[in-house]
Amino acid sequence: MSGLYHNRPTVAGLRALKGKRQLTMLYVDSLEEAEAAAEAGIDVLSIIAPVWTPEMRAAAGDCFVQVGLLYGELVTAEDYQRAAHAAMQVGGDCVYCASNLGTVELLASDGIPVVGHVGLIPSKATWTGGFRAVGKTAEGALKVMEDVRRLEEAGAFGAELEVVPDRVAEEIAARTGLMLFGMGAGKHADAQYLFAEDVLGYTRGHRPRHAKQYRDFRAEYARLQAERVAAFREFRADVESGAYPGPEHGVAISDEELAAFRAGLG
Repeated sequence: MSGLYHNRPTVAGLRALKGKRQLTMLYVDSLEEAEAAAEAGIDVLSIIAPVWTPEMRAAAGDCFVQVGLLYGELVTAEDYQRAAHAAMQVGGDCVYCASNLGTVELLASDGIPVVGHVGLIPSKATWTGGFRAVGKTAEGALKVMEDVRRLEEAGAFGAELEVVPDRVAEEIAARTGLMLFGMGAGKHADAQYLFAEDVLGYTRGHRPRHAKQYRDFRAEYARLQAERVAAFREFRADVESGAYPGPEHGVAISDEELAAFRAGLG
């Protein structure tokens, strides 16, 4: 990929790929997932601010990282500005901001690459009828296009495009310079974005229709939990029976030194 910075993509490098190939994007929330994504060659990671640390930056390797600024926990434009700068100082490549356009504009004017959100926005889903597809009517689709254009005008470089018809996404992608990170938006977004928990099969709560499961970690986690319980029971039983600790688990002392120790005790 062109335009590497510290061996990872830049905003300019991502933009150069728009319309040339689709990117891969995962939401991860652990060091193990970040490391696995980097080793697998995933292009972009989304990591929320509370778990965004220097250790996560190292684990993410050469992945471009979008740092999620938490809507509701951050409130004022200054809150977002401080959090965005902090995220970038740790090594973030851009920030995700679901706040108002004024806040997006402030961050962009400060030189911080910002990704907004259009279509189904979970934190604002009440305005579009709950957790359902957006843009299935001409009016709704035009509203999504309007939201994209407003993000463009505010200076965002990208937008999460969530749960809109694929043919609507195709038309929007052809008419915007924004990088569109698609989640349930079909094949025409600039990146295909899934949550690692859905890919790995341990989804907490509802698994969205657009998610594809590649492994069954839920069953593996259940097996591991059963093994934990069994091991802990065996440990308890060994302590109660005197089987643990055994001689091999202790520190030896010679008979002579022990005798001298006892003599010294008086």
